[in-house]
Amino acid sequence: MNFVHPYFLFLEIIILVLAAAYMFAFRARRRALAAFGENELMERLSSAAPVWHILRATMVLAATACVIVALAQPQFGAKMVEAKQRGSDVLIAVDVSQSMLDEDIKPNRITRAKTLLADLVQQLGGNRVGIIAFAGVAFWQCPMTLDIASVNLFLDLMDTNLIPQGGTAIGSAVRLGVQGLSKAPARTKAIILLTDGEDHKSDPEGAAEIAAKEGVKIFAVGFGSATGEPIPLRDGQGVFTGYKKNKKGEVVMSKLDEKLLSSMAAATGGAYIRAQDGTIDTARLVDAINGLDKNKLSSRLNREYEDRYQYPLAMGCVFLVAALFLPEKKRRLQKLARGGQ
Repeated sequence: MNFVHPYFLFLEIIILVLAAAYMFAFRARRRALAAFGENELMERLSSAAPVWHILRATMVLAATACVIVALAQPQFGAKMVEAKQRGSDVLIAVDVSQSMLDEDIKPNRITRAKTLLADLVQQLGGNRVGIIAFAGVAFWQCPMTLDIASVNLFLDLMDTNLIPQGGTAIGSAVRLGVQGLSKAPARTKAIILLTDGEDHKSDPEGAAEIAAKEGVKIFAVGFGSATGEPIPLRDGQGVFTGYKKNKKGEVVMSKLDEKLLSSMAAATGGAYIRAQDGTIDTARLVDAINGLDKNKLSSRLNREYEDRYQYPLAMGCVFLVAALFLPEKKRRLQKLARGGQ
């Protein structure tokens, strides 16, 4: 047997209080009758026999106990019920190239992206979520999973040193994501792209077309400024050592490519959102994800108990009704009067 609200059972102490109150009342009644005359005579003249008082008190106590048990909502007799979890498949692709070290968003782009990602993942509970990290190449950082806690564990590993191969291959990340989402039905899956939009010949627009054909929407979040900023370099202690330079010795400027990201999002029916000062309206992004079609993500059998509170409640009502129909008075005075005539 199982109780949904077992704490109500502590109210059974009321039974002890009521029982003590009844015993005190019975004794007080007997002392009061004894003060007027012999106990046997006074009992015969009283309105009801002691046995009826005791029986009525017992029924009231039993009714109270049954109601308390009903409040605890007993359950027994289990059945197996299939529980289905429905949601969408959401892949988050995070740019970890060196350009994400740019400090046009404080403290830098990658740190703000990770902060956004941590907030976003918490709000995506109930969906299947995975993470792809990309720079010059793309690889799975976290496979698609319903376990949001596991996704959070991988967030701490996101860093610009994660992928040694330089460059930014947005197209590779999108194609890898589409491949990983291929088994999910169309319109139930999306890629959230966190990047500054700089790409090095990976054909991101072609990848977006592939995503559109597979029914994958792209929601691009752009980090950085359109004017461009140099990429700072720091040593192991975080001390600034200069700016990144190309093979010609020129300082590399990193710019946010909003045109590319907008084009990719539009091609798939998604949306582009710019991270103003490193922050975005996550509610808008989550609403867009929630607007996707839902797919059955998992199914398992759960044991469910049948509610049986009706039985103790019915018994309590029977006891109360029975107590009401017990005789209240007797006619001994009338019988004595007739006998005396």
